[in-house]
Amino acid sequence: MTDAPAKSGSRNEQTAAVSVRRVGKAFAAVQALHDVSFEIHRGELHAVMGENGAGKSTLMKILAGVISDFTGELEVNGELRSFQNPSDAEAAGIGMIHQELNLVEQLSVSANVFLGREICYRGGLLNSAEMNRRAADLLTELQAEFDASALVRDLRIGDQQLVEIARALSLATEILIMDEPTSALTESEVERLYQVIEQLRQRGVTIIYISHKMDEVFHLADRITVLRDGCFVRTLRRTETDPREVAHLMVGRELPERSRHAAFDAASSEVALEVRNLSLTRSGQGISQRLRDISLRLHKGEILGIAGLMGAGRTELLESLFGVASGIVSGEIIVGGESCQFRHPAEAMQAGLMMVSEDRKRLGLFRQLTVRENISISALREIASAGIVGVGAEQTAVGEVMSQLAVKADSPESRMTSLSGGNQQKCILARCLMTNPRVLLLDDPTRGVDIGAKTELYALMQKLAQEGMSILVTSSELPELLAVCDRILVLSEGILTAEFPVEKATEQAIMEAATQSRRTASASDH
Repeated sequence: MTDAPAKSGSRNEQTAAVSVRRVGKAFAAVQALHDVSFEIHRGELHAVMGENGAGKSTLMKILAGVISDFTGELEVNGELRSFQNPSDAEAAGIGMIHQELNLVEQLSVSANVFLGREICYRGGLLNSAEMNRRAADLLTELQAEFDASALVRDLRIGDQQLVEIARALSLATEILIMDEPTSALTESEVERLYQVIEQLRQRGVTIIYISHKMDEVFHLADRITVLRDGCFVRTLRRTETDPREVAHLMVGRELPERSRHAAFDAASSEVALEVRNLSLTRSGQGISQRLRDISLRLHKGEILGIAGLMGAGRTELLESLFGVASGIVSGEIIVGGESCQFRHPAEAMQAGLMMVSEDRKRLGLFRQLTVRENISISALREIASAGIVGVGAEQTAVGEVMSQLAVKADSPESRMTSLSGGNQQKCILARCLMTNPRVLLLDDPTRGVDIGAKTELYALMQKLAQEGMSILVTSSELPELLAVCDRILVLSEGILTAEFPVEKATEQAIMEAATQSRRTASASDH
């Protein structure tokens, strides 16, 4: 992959599209931003980086009119502006793709793309056909493989992210904020997005890009601004810095080199989980086999990675093992030597399995509950005495696991939604650990998590494995699997196409197996 061309010679470079001046924002006792000041040049791609909780998303919400109550000033294209709502920002030419999906799942793709800007006939009736046509054009530009009339709730998270991008592209934006736009996209979808970004830049659109992925930032950005603990740290030209320096500025300390724990010996370890000929069949407009004849073994203390492109069946495999798959699961699941059939997550939990889903917002969080309640909810039976949950016992148990995972929260009684994405993920992991599972299923656990929190999660996974826990983990980032796993299995179109011990695995070999068609895989079996 080559670097995107910098725009250093652009006549617009020194003209500020956005000037942030002494901007501050507090939420109750938490100061999210402290007198932040910097400029974004017109026509550039300006990356804003920082750990979760650094203030990136808060600042972007101020720019997009989502947050209107703040101190300091914003200047957009030379004019002082104060947006009271997102519509004001959109009228000023600012669009935003949010980190957390902001869609109405019950509506169609086209209805979401044009939400609040519906196309109507003269009499006021909704012109659904025209909305579908225009949305379809945007989806074609993004090379999406779903229909504009499809309901958003029926799409996988990666496709929902493309809907968000299509909505942003439908606006006549001069300044486009992208907050973690690739967090749920496959490598091929990311490449398509890069092409769209380049088209926007050729049209002179200023792009503010939020990402935790260093390779993305160093591929795309002209300049990089780093925030830490709500404060401005530094703005650097991409060509004059490197990922290690940026990471150091983000966390304020040197990050340890990632290293795998001692080589895992499967031959001397018992099998914690065995899967024999597992298949998943869904029925709808037609019968679809999402998984076919998957067999694997996960040993005690092993970290087993599952690689594959979006749609390969990674999530469906974990959901089938945890009793939440949508469809008919066949085959055999053996946990600790006993054959099991899970029709509900409670049965999987009773057998010693726990799962962290890829979609933290929809499937992992109880948004209306506190941090304490989110963590303890799956282990109340263990905490209870004579059927009654003692407040003291619950607080002690939650406090211990929060300390173990270094969860940053004002209090266990804080709302879960007040935490950063990385700390929300730690709380979900804490919930799993409170049930003392023997097998932990992690579906893309570091999606949308910053580099510091990722490093902590990697270390935690390795520590749990060393203590004897078995971990089955998927990831959309191959370097992540190569860094933490003992073995890596590859799925393509619902079929297991390859298995690599990590010392023999390479990104190229994994991608070749991940792009193997079902027909080719079937032929190789004979």
